[in-house]
Amino acid sequence: MLWCPDWPVIAAGITEGVRVHGPVAVLHANRVLACSPAARAEGVRRGLRKREAQGRCPHLVVVEHDPGRDARAFEPVVAAVEQLAPGVEVVRPGACALAARGPSSYYGGEAEAAERIVEHTALVCAVEVQAGIADGVFAAMLAARAGRIVPPGGTPAFLAGMDIATLDRPELADLLRRLGVRTLADFATLPAGDVMARFGFDAAYAHRLAAGDDERPLAVRKPPPDCAVTAEYDPPLERVDMAAFAARALAERLHERLAGHGLAATRLGIEAHTAAGEELHRVWRHDGLLTAADLADRVRWQLDGWLTGSAYLSRSQARGSGRVSALTGRLPARPTAGIDRLRLIPDGVVRHAGMQAGLWGETGVADERAHRALVRVQGLLGPDSVFTAVLGGGRGYADRVRLVPWGDERSPSRPGGDERSPGKAGQPPWPGRLPAPAPATVLTEPTPIVVRTADGAPLAIDARLAMTGIPASVTVGREPPVEVTAWGGPWPAEERWWAPAEASRLVRLQLCLADATALLVAFSDGQWTVEAIYD
Repeated sequence: MLWCPDWPVIAAGITEGVRVHGPVAVLHANRVLACSPAARAEGVRRGLRKREAQGRCPHLVVVEHDPGRDARAFEPVVAAVEQLAPGVEVVRPGACALAARGPSSYYGGEAEAAERIVEHTALVCAVEVQAGIADGVFAAMLAARAGRIVPPGGTPAFLAGMDIATLDRPELADLLRRLGVRTLADFATLPAGDVMARFGFDAAYAHRLAAGDDERPLAVRKPPPDCAVTAEYDPPLERVDMAAFAARALAERLHERLAGHGLAATRLGIEAHTAAGEELHRVWRHDGLLTAADLADRVRWQLDGWLTGSAYLSRSQARGSGRVSALTGRLPARPTAGIDRLRLIPDGVVRHAGMQAGLWGETGVADERAHRALVRVQGLLGPDSVFTAVLGGGRGYADRVRLVPWGDERSPSRPGGDERSPGKAGQPPWPGRLPAPAPATVLTEPTPIVVRTADGAPLAIDARLAMTGIPASVTVGREPPVEVTAWGGPWPAEERWWAPAEASRLVRLQLCLADATALLVAFSDGQWTVEAIYD
């Protein structure tokens, strides 16, 4: 594995001229994604919010994250590595992998091969590269960050003492810590079948990595011969925007074809042929399953890197700077003509039940179409024209539901929305929460009603939040009374009693009526209202 530390920062320096030797931070979603060594010396760390990072380092240079920029700047690095060792796979911008056996045999050992590749890449591209060798891509990445060469068969021992957070799965790591599993060795000792049954496919995949197994997809299957997709373009693609449009359409075709076979891709081969007869090839590796959007992004990034010559040096510039490869004397150059044929090859696939088509068609494709349709509606009517509901914490259903504009972060208004683990650490248990099942309709404006006992007296709630009788009938407006056939509750709730202006005292009941209607009603300030309706 070859790893370029702080690559988003380095890419910003290459393409935008940012001074990477000073304090620089790259932000994504208003949080620090990567920062320069000078910024770390000032206390800036990954995950900090922008304001906190600037508070620690007032002269911090802030750059927005651009995955396309990272991939475009990384293409010359991959091309430089390929000059010495073919078969490079791009894991992500800033990291690439290749089999160590071939280069180590040619250069006289793994350490010699790693040193030669690192020196050559630094000479050609003037970027810092760290190399690591281990059994499997996951372990090799950790070895590259530590600058180590793990001997064959020594990967489990190398991984054993590492923290569970190195799996880069925060939710799984948090759950395992609360179960007492703190290191990769602790996780690896768990039975694989129990991990799969308890935590699912992704955790089983992480379990293989923690055990030091070679990073091969679960249930590997040879792809059907018709999975690769090809498109020809006349006139050829010469601009990045044209290539991006073509890449998305071709990636969606590939995703549909794989989904039809119940498969998902883990590695993607991209082949391009230019009108001048040049052939370009690159393989992208992904830790997980590539969705249609993931496929389109990687194709777009790669075509952007091929078609844009800003990240490359001409031979004359290279000779003037002394950065010519001593081995070949050549540097990669942009294509001399547009791309007239593009081919996408699923180089690695796994059987994935979640990709199976439903009765209404392929789920992933339907989701993509729905997303495009909703975004178009927002473009026509405004960003507040499409909402989705997010379930959060609370006792009443009207308090728990938050409407979020489509595309915004789906965060609940109050924590504690997970029904399966209401006592999760850091989340309140919400005593007095209404039990399942949830109502089908939650009214935005509660409807006043009258609830009476068997003797016709209005049902009320006393100062101790206790009912004055048994509900027997319900009257809505001027409609005739409807008999109550069954009821559940009461669920009293006295909230924010310490703040009189915000205090709330109410009691909720579930009522089943003779007309087959089921209601959730609440009594507050001397009035019964309908809050929700059950199917």
